[in-house]
Amino acid sequence: MIEDPAAAEVTLDPIRTRILRELVQPASATQLAVRVGLPRQKVNYHLKALERHGLVELVEERRKGNVTERVLQATAASYLISPAALAAVSPDPRRFADRFSAFWLLALAGRMVQEVGKLIAGAAAARQKLATFAIDGDITFRTAADRAAFAEELGVEITRLVDKYHDGVPSAGARRHRLVVALHPALKETSAPTATKESAPGKEQDT
Repeated sequence: MIEDPAAAEVTLDPIRTRILRELVQPASATQLAVRVGLPRQKVNYHLKALERHGLVELVEERRKGNVTERVLQATAASYLISPAALAAVSPDPRRFADRFSAFWLLALAGRMVQEVGKLIAGAAAARQKLATFAIDGDITFRTAADRAAFAEELGVEITRLVDKYHDGVPSAGARRHRLVVALHPALKETSAPTATKESAPGKEQDT
């Protein structure tokens, strides 16, 4: 999880993103240069920037004649930029407290990324497992009325479960949890554009 704005900026460079992807497995600047099609000096420049922000780390040094070859590896298998990296402009869930607001949904998602990222880091440092639960699925509604009815019933059922299990007066060992339920349209699948005949000059095509 990247929270430092400067580190986030470094990863937005497409060449550095490619290097990070290649460095899931250890490699030297010479090996990377062949893979990404750049001069070794150019690759070294990008590696120093990534290393400076803790995105890659030294694995070993190999002596080859009069040259010492440094072998580096990415510090993580994948990266996610936390909203904390753009704290000044990131959405605040408290500003959009409307369960039908798409902006509120986005703000909640951003907060989740930030909080779960910190929890993962804390659990890893403490060498403990992190208890989480998630459901991801698709549902097709015949009508907008069906979608609204589903949302209403889901809200009622979740409220019932919260009332059943919520510890109003926290007892010893109790731990507060965050609950977020989201429903949004799925992105439409895009197909390859089909070829169309060009209209003759001065004539418009029907659309």
